[in-house]
Amino acid sequence: MLVSRLSKAYLLGFGLPLLLAGAACQSNSSSSEATTAPPAADSAATPTAAKPKFLSAPLVRDIYTADPSAHVFGGRIYVYPSHDIDAGVPEDDNGAHFAMRDYHVLSMDSVGGRVTDHGVALDIKDIPWAGRQLWAPDAEFKNGTYYLYFPVKDKQDVFRLGVATSTAPTGPFKADPQPIAGSYSIDPNVFTDADGQSYLYFGGIWGGQLQRWRGAQYDSTVAPNQPAQAVAIGPRVARLSKDMRSFAGPVQEVQILDENGKPLLAGDTKRRFFEGGWLHKYQGKYYYSYSTGDTHLLVYAVGDKPTGPFTYKGVIMNPVQGWTTHHSIIEHKGKWYIFYHDTELSGKTHLRNVKVTELKRRPDGSIETIEPLVTQ
Repeated sequence: MLVSRLSKAYLLGFGLPLLLAGAACQSNSSSSEATTAPPAADSAATPTAAKPKFLSAPLVRDIYTADPSAHVFGGRIYVYPSHDIDAGVPEDDNGAHFAMRDYHVLSMDSVGGRVTDHGVALDIKDIPWAGRQLWAPDAEFKNGTYYLYFPVKDKQDVFRLGVATSTAPTGPFKADPQPIAGSYSIDPNVFTDADGQSYLYFGGIWGGQLQRWRGAQYDSTVAPNQPAQAVAIGPRVARLSKDMRSFAGPVQEVQILDENGKPLLAGDTKRRFFEGGWLHKYQGKYYYSYSTGDTHLLVYAVGDKPTGPFTYKGVIMNPVQGWTTHHSIIEHKGKWYIFYHDTELSGKTHLRNVKVTELKRRPDGSIETIEPLVTQ
């Protein structure tokens, strides 16, 4: 969700030649009900040295969407993205220009099929405790109810996690009157295991404020960067109660280890956790994937338990166009897919569009690296 001082150089193309290297890819044929294109890209943010060719097409074009959380409910794919807007907020290192105010829900019968935008599912004005910035959400179905989990800054400008409920996957959702007790930071992700236990994963450093928490204490003076040799800050996980609206146990830090079983260090910026965590299960193993933030990679680690530890395994997706990268992974009709975003429609880092492409694995279960764009 965050943009740093590096973002302007990145979007101007100083980092783009590295992003555009790779094998040629074919365009995805996903279609959408939406037909009205957003405003043209900002010329200052559009690289001129090379024109990118994108692996996949935007799922919708009449609104800006990001951070897609995809799920299969009743055989249909539902996507819960952020809804990007141009709020006129100046860019800063804490991501203040990501000033989203509501959520839409998208759905489709299958990847490549017609996409329906179901309109506003939850608005910030209907969240009693909210201050500003509705960032990346997630959803789950349980107990005959659909749950929408979301991060938003409270009226003290501290990110907390909330939950809203609905009888339909598309909403509208009604927010609980208070945030989840003991929750903090951003990017909630819910995973329900085969035994029925649900877990909530969350966290993001820098603008996501995770580095400011020491247990249950928040310290606004903590600098965003750790010393390079410090153990990297890990995401958090907590078991959800049966009602899916509170924690059933303590919040734990998730360990991500290197190939030698040692925790990743803060200076290992191509592998350490930054934000946007997602858990899925494949052949009995738990795959925890996440964004590396300022190095713009989607990577993954594998463990034997849903709470970790997880051992780093490799890169899922090389950098997209734009500063942020955020994803979700689902299985549908016998194939695996990764939903992600880039800035094809606008060229601006805070006005993004969601996409999808197939996720492929090798026989040993490892994931093949995806090149989201190449030079023409």
